[in-house]
Amino acid sequence: MLRLLVVLFAAFCSFNVIASPVNINTADVKTIGEALSGIGQKKAEAIVKYRETKGEFKTVEDLVNVDGIGVKTVEKIKNDVLLSDAAAVADQKTDKKIDEKTDKQIEEKTK
Repeated sequence: MLRLLVVLFAAFCSFNVIASPVNINTADVKTIGEALSGIGQKKAEAIVKYRETKGEFKTVEDLVNVDGIGVKTVEKIKNDVLLSDAAAVADQKTDKKIDEKTDKQIEEKTK
């Protein structure tokens, strides 16, 4: 029984460690509240409200302007916060490399 509790506790703790970062400029209240340690429902609502009235966050540090979020909280969550879609940025870089390679191949064939 004790072994089961230890395994369950370890699994629960590892969830927070391997949780993926959240884009605060696009995520909904539920996602923000669940993904960011120390950010519950109320603070997540405040983040979304701030974003809707003031526009997208330009830096993670802009979160200190949200009611209920201070410097310590920002320091705690900054590694779990994204300001843009990382996958989209990665796709754009990959597409650019493919385009450059294709252009080079076309150029070589036309010589």
